[in-house]
Amino acid sequence: MTVSNAKEPQFAQNMDVFLQSVELKAYRMALFAVSEHADALDIVQDSMFKFVSNYAEKPSEQWKPLFYRILQNKIRDWHRHQKVRSIVLFWKQDEESVDISELPGANPSAEEQPETALDKNQLQDSVIQALWGLPEKQRQCFLLRSWEGCSVADTAIAMGCSQGSVKTHYFRAVNKLRDLLGAVHDIKI
Repeated sequence: MTVSNAKEPQFAQNMDVFLQSVELKAYRMALFAVSEHADALDIVQDSMFKFVSNYAEKPSEQWKPLFYRILQNKIRDWHRHQKVRSIVLFWKQDEESVDISELPGANPSAEEQPETALDKNQLQDSVIQALWGLPEKQRQCFLLRSWEGCSVADTAIAMGCSQGSVKTHYFRAVNKLRDLLGAVHDIKI
């Protein structure tokens, strides 16, 4: 997504660089939350549009937590919409797993040995399944802190909770992932 009506070219360039830097990570977070490629893309696009239209005037140091707060709100809105839809239509969506081959890095290169590629794919499958096993808040907290590298304060802003809650969610997520992955693959987190 590019910013075209910005007053200053440098501002537009900074905004474009920021949006490009968060695009893939935001997509992955949305995909983990909603399991559908098209829905994840819509959520990211809506988040970027809302961010640019409502918060572009904020200082650039505030962009990251503000953007992730918008993303989290869009994900929650999507879940609420799905819940209402299932109640109104008396229809419950089938549980579908994420197509792991769509995730970047999931397909091994031709240079890798088959054993290495198999181990890598099994590990990726285990990590993704373990992440799915976390409650939503723990999963989102873990992704924001570990993948995005957000601080505790920025994660609290993005998730709309206290810093103490972020620490608790992150601690529980890491412990559960350690238990799940360590038992299967002897991994230390």
